[in-house]
Amino acid sequence: MRPSREGSPWTGLWAVVTKEMADHLTSARMQILEVLIALTALGTVYAAVQEIRAVIGHDPFLFLKLFTVNKDPLPAFVGLMGFLVPLVAIALAFDAVNGEFNRRTISRVLAQPIYRDALLFGKFLAGFFTLAIVLVTIWLLVMGLGLIFLGVPPRGEEVLRGLIYLGACLFYGGIWLALALLFSVVFRQPATAALASMAVWLFFTAFWGMIADVLAPVLRPVRFGLPEEFLAQIQAALALSRFSPNILYGEITLALLRPEVRALGPLLTFQLQGAILGSPLPLSQSLLLIWPHLTGLVASTILLFALSYILFQRQEIRT
Repeated sequence: MRPSREGSPWTGLWAVVTKEMADHLTSARMQILEVLIALTALGTVYAAVQEIRAVIGHDPFLFLKLFTVNKDPLPAFVGLMGFLVPLVAIALAFDAVNGEFNRRTISRVLAQPIYRDALLFGKFLAGFFTLAIVLVTIWLLVMGLGLIFLGVPPRGEEVLRGLIYLGACLFYGGIWLALALLFSVVFRQPATAALASMAVWLFFTAFWGMIADVLAPVLRPVRFGLPEEFLAQIQAALALSRFSPNILYGEITLALLRPEVRALGPLLTFQLQGAILGSPLPLSQSLLLIWPHLTGLVASTILLFALSYILFQRQEIRT
């Protein structure tokens, strides 16, 4: 049952966003995840500070090392976020639609002046904004701890690189949020949707790199042992591996948070000149390296949400 098509199809959008965000921010599972992320962030940053205090005054990008330096047994902050952001995103959306069906509230919601367009888009935006709040809080926590423990302020370029990294984390999470929303539309049981989302995440995390390495020699075989053939095979493996959001996220963090990185693939001779002189890439050049990666993250998020939208529009809603 749907309301009459009078007025904008986005009528009720912000009502859905507000209600869903309130549910997310007050739910027990989100509070548990937030505490987990905060505690692990504190641990990784404190360990990083112990490692980088020795280079204060010698490194122009000291604050960026808060994100990348690790001390055993704790991982680096970027590695931690690569693991936890998908979990938070999936937790926000795996029962967004099928939960309404199971509670038998979907027909009641759509009987109000709220359209399907607004309902689905509102649920996605609520999850996206909630994820943004969590990530911004963690980012501010890391920068604040850096000020306290290091005793020096960040440079302007360090802040810009950190903000762009924050945006990349958000769209990296957006992919898993849209995927969980898609499975929430496809499967009526929340547990099935959660397991399917986790299975896809584990596949790209653990297995896709190995599959890319197996497929590359098939697509680009080395017939005559020429250097060009080996280079083409390496580039094919790299291109295939970049179908994984995890690889895109990893390369974005590498280029943004380590300015000395001059290429995200085979390093050619002319690219070594600046590295030998010890000069880091300016921010504009680092952005040129990761622009295709950022575009891929945004495009994947839009594609998955569009597929969810199409499937949801075709579902039958019984009163």
